[in-house]
Amino acid sequence: MAAFAKLLVWLLRAAVFFFLFGLALKNSGMITLRFFFGHAWTAPVAAVILAAFAIGVVVGLTAASGVFRRKKNNTARK
Repeated sequence: MAAFAKLLVWLLRAAVFFFLFGLALKNSGMITLRFFFGHAWTAPVAAVILAAFAIGVVVGLTAASGVFRRKKNNTARK
């Protein structure tokens, strides 16, 4: 039963991957992000989404690092 569940999870992961890969291929056009003072950045849609995701991960890990550090210090003191 556990082997079947693992197979089902991997099939689901593969389906999600191929769906997102196909979505990225269909939306491979270029977009222009316009910033202040006349600066602009032209990049593919997938690169912009990946950059936004990476920035979100960094911000989330930075916000959580204080909690992790406090937990580590509390366990070290005991």
